[in-house]
Amino acid sequence: MNTIANDLPTTQWVLTLSCIDGPGIVHAISGAIVAAGGNIAESQQFASHDTGRFFMRLQVEAVAQPDTFEGRFEQALAPVTERYHMTWRLDTVGRPVRTLILASTATHCVNDLLYRRRGGQLPIEVPLILSNHETVRDIAEFYDVPFEHRAIAGADDKAAFEARVLAAVDELDIELVVLARYMQILSPGLCEALAGKAINIHHSFLPGFKGANPYKQAHQRGVKLIGATAHFVTTDLDEGPIIEQDTIRVDHSYSVRELTQLGQDVEARVLRHAVRSFAENRVLADGDRTIIF
Repeated sequence: MNTIANDLPTTQWVLTLSCIDGPGIVHAISGAIVAAGGNIAESQQFASHDTGRFFMRLQVEAVAQPDTFEGRFEQALAPVTERYHMTWRLDTVGRPVRTLILASTATHCVNDLLYRRRGGQLPIEVPLILSNHETVRDIAEFYDVPFEHRAIAGADDKAAFEARVLAAVDELDIELVVLARYMQILSPGLCEALAGKAINIHHSFLPGFKGANPYKQAHQRGVKLIGATAHFVTTDLDEGPIIEQDTIRVDHSYSVRELTQLGQDVEARVLRHAVRSFAENRVLADGDRTIIF
């Protein structure tokens, strides 16, 4: 699906694209940029031997007349994208991505995202936090972010919560949904509706340590590595395309509390990096995996 997004005045754009690999793609794209009066400031590309697809991310500066560059660039790109049957997106560099955060009782991921956003380290805009618990309300209020609590005590409550998610996505022009330790399994219908724009975070003990106390189980088994994985949400629980992962070494001397604290630090860091990659248009889908530029 082709998308044009340019909400902020700027003289730099980011173009991402994918298509069946073949000769002449880079030359054709470069020619379109020159024809539109642009200059390539950053370029990354990858050809997947597994799927036979070509991926590219470029940042482009307007050499002259930046106010009309987007239109000229789109016009110059049209014959190239048609010739190679490209899926592409043109966006402005640094534009805050409108993000809906879903939360439950854990606070570390929500706090980190909002802290980084306030400090200008994360290019997102958060018009709403939806939670099935009241725990993160104080954090939302501290960062001046609207907060809604909707308890989930049964199937009807869950359906109502998910209906509110879909309504918020539509009403608030949401581009990304972040499950910041939201401890509810999304229905297949919601997963499909949010395909490609919902990111979840979990500890990397899965599938070995499932349940509510993975760090206690890890402690009992004497793990030597703990970590976290951020991935796109799909109907296959915790098996969506991976965006970011990280681990740290531990040993037998760590208590359950220490493992939990270290694990939460990793979770917050991994989720933050995944959200930043998405917001900066650095994540491209390649089947069941992702290409990260």
